Amino acid sequence: MDLMHHSSTFLLPSSPVDGHRPPLTYALVLLNQSLPRFTPLLWEHAGLHLCADGGANRLFDEMPLFFPKENASDVRRRYKPDAIKGDMDSIRKDVLDFYKSIGTKIIDKSHDQDTTDLHKCVTYIRDSSSDVNKSNLCILVAGALGGRFDHEIGNLNVLCCFASLRIVLLSNDSLVYLLPRTHRHEIHIQASVEGPHCGLIPLGMPSSSSTTTGLRWNLNNTEMKFGGLVSTSNIVEGEKVTVLSDSDLLWTISIKKLWSEITLVPS
Repeated sequence: MDLMHHSSTFLLPSSPVDGHRPPLTYALVLLNQSLPRFTPLLWEHAGLHLCADGGANRLFDEMPLFFPKENASDVRRRYKPDAIKGDMDSIRKDVLDFYKSIGTKIIDKSHDQDTTDLHKCVTYIRDSSSDVNKSNLCILVAGALGGRFDHEIGNLNVLCCFASLRIVLLSNDSLVYLLPRTHRHEIHIQASVEGPHCGLIPLGMPSSSSTTTGLRWNLNNTEMKFGGLVSTSNIVEGEKVTVLSDSDLLWTISIKKLWSEITLVPS
């Protein structure tokens, strides 16, 4: 079984160089929830930037708040999304007109009511990437947690729909991503910005056997299912966590509140 490595280096101002693995290529999707305080940092890491429908309102309204000493219009023009995609039922007309005027691609999928706006954006990113690049692609989704619970469930479902892609759901307080059962997993903890609280949750089906190392309460061929044991409120104990399971699992870890100490210099 192949080994899959994971690391939240996108939460660091600069990503450490790892000579053993090729660097990841990041794409960023903004959803219609309050932007995490580290959104400008995610933006700098990403090579492709999308707003999912009303996520454009958040970018327009909230990104200038991260740079209170700058002119709001200058900030909006600097942080121009490559595309806005969705069913266009949430984006305001003034926001749509502004981004149209500065060259953002507008993709109206109002005829498609069977998939979420995030699903539409992930499809766009997947189809825009070559097969070679997909293996190193990581999609960061800001504003994916919190707010309406049905929206959160829809976002988790996107992880299942695109299980072969690396997708990270982010809020101010935590991140979530899928650990596919097709791989063994090594999670390299960035202790300066994340942890120690974490969890492993079976998704889609019970797990009859999950084994971990690196946690305060490790699993040892443990069964997990809703209505029984799920590994919530666990604690990371070291720099590396390993996971092996016969079921897809969600990994979640808390994000530390250190971002007020980080000043992002505009590029």
